Amino acid sequence: MSKNNKNNANIGKTKRSTDDLIDSAIAQQNDWMENRRNFARRFLKTLNIFARPNPKKDENNAENVAADVQQPRRHGGLKAYWFPLMCAIVVIVIAVWVAFFHGPVQTVVVVPPVEKSGIVAETIEQVSVPTFDIVRIEPQGTIVVAGRWGPNKSISIVVNGDIVATERTDKNGEFVYSPVKKLDAGNYTISLLGVEGNVKSEENVFVYVSPHGYQNSVSLLMTEDGSTLLQAPVMLVDGDLVVSKIDYLDTGRIVVTGDSLPRLRVSLSLDDEYLGFARVSDHKHFGLGADVGDLTPGKEYKLTVRLHDGDGRAIAEVAHKFVMPKMTGDDDTYYTVRRGDCLWIIARNFLRRGVLFSIIADRNNIENPNLIYPNQNLQIPVSAGEK
Repeated sequence: MSKNNKNNANIGKTKRSTDDLIDSAIAQQNDWMENRRNFARRFLKTLNIFARPNPKKDENNAENVAADVQQPRRHGGLKAYWFPLMCAIVVIVIAVWVAFFHGPVQTVVVVPPVEKSGIVAETIEQVSVPTFDIVRIEPQGTIVVAGRWGPNKSISIVVNGDIVATERTDKNGEFVYSPVKKLDAGNYTISLLGVEGNVKSEENVFVYVSPHGYQNSVSLLMTEDGSTLLQAPVMLVDGDLVVSKIDYLDTGRIVVTGDSLPRLRVSLSLDDEYLGFARVSDHKHFGLGADVGDLTPGKEYKLTVRLHDGDGRAIAEVAHKFVMPKMTGDDDTYYTVRRGDCLWIIARNFLRRGVLFSIIADRNNIENPNLIYPNQNLQIPVSAGEK
């Protein structure tokens, strides 16, 4: 029983203490409200100092004040805090207006027209025809062609004379063509054709897709000034550079024929002395002739053929050591025509000058010098080169 009485006593004390706090808070609020009303009353009287006094109105105001004192709890919370709420609303409206409707003042500057200079004219001229940027063979065998022309124009990609696709340039005048189907091994010549105005590219790209994969493939940009290697082979295999025949003529001239990657350059050296270079044809054949003078019979010589990339670096080499035999004194030698050969090149290699092709044609009874056939065996009159 004593414990229950003790708990009841504590409960009573807690309740009385809470009531005191509430009463104190209400009293403080009433005092604050009374002070605010008095301040407002004085402020309004100051504003109405020139107005006619109204005793009845003053009496009514006094009665209203007394009623407010007697019944302070009848005022709502919103009515008591109308001024802070109004200020908060004004601040919010101003913030919204500044954030969403008020922008920086735009100043319009009038720039006088500038005459077109030579640099601007040159830039326009540079994009007057479609040009290549990249032509690359991907590891999976597909091809990527990228280039540029005017903005928002149509460009057709022409491969071996046939239009294979038409792409649209972007706002910067750039385009990319990348078909899903991979290219078969072989040679391809790629050019560009602008649809608007039927404008042809001044450049062509030669692409060789190797049967050994993209690592042995080659792409060359062909221009009037020569060729630029866009993609060089990164790995060579046996058969990418082969020397098939070496002829030493009584005229003191060596002629080397062989096979290699198309459109690349091969050079010839004798005992590390550079003799000259030649380009590999589209059909992977090359022939190279050079004057070496009289070679001593019985002496060993080293003949070296090197394959070079677009930067001139040797990427493959075939060295052939031989002992110079005694010359037989024959005036003629023989050559087997390969695909892509012409009498002019054959005459240049064997007879030093291409204009002597008619001598080879006469010796072999060829009526049309422009028409020879692969595997055709030609007799070369070596002594004709000395005339």
